[in-house]
Amino acid sequence: MASYYADKNYSDRERWLCIYPAYINSKKTYAEGRRLKKDQCVENPTCQEIRDVLDAAALHIGVENKLYSREQNKDSVVFRGRVRVQLKNDDGTLYNPKFGSRKDLLVYIASSIPKLKSRSSSQAKSSEASVQSSKKGNKKKKK
Repeated sequence: MASYYADKNYSDRERWLCIYPAYINSKKTYAEGRRLKKDQCVENPTCQEIRDVLDAAALHIGVENKLYSREQNKDSVVFRGRVRVQLKNDDGTLYNPKFGSRKDLLVYIASSIPKLKSRSSSQAKSSEASVQSSKKGNKKKKK
């Protein structure tokens, strides 16, 4: 019995790897779809962040409006999206020798997302807000 993709080339989108944000989400369990160890993952990554990281790595990518089948919150737009990535050339060689497997690619994505400007600016804003709220609680009333 022949493979479904036997007549497809590696350059065809059907043969590209699918990456859902749940694969690298530290808030998910293995049963919920996480593929890496928790300490290697990122908290609540988005499809847009994955796309930005892969685009910066000069890989062929495609973004699709799909929902991960194990996702509990089916109505949320935050968890929507799937990124497809070309891992191999038509002759079977790696498109980018830096990424030899799906796991190598996931580890790279998870390590690169915290370095994004959108992540660092939102984390700075949230830390400033927490500092301000703690200062408000420390004020003593004058009599």
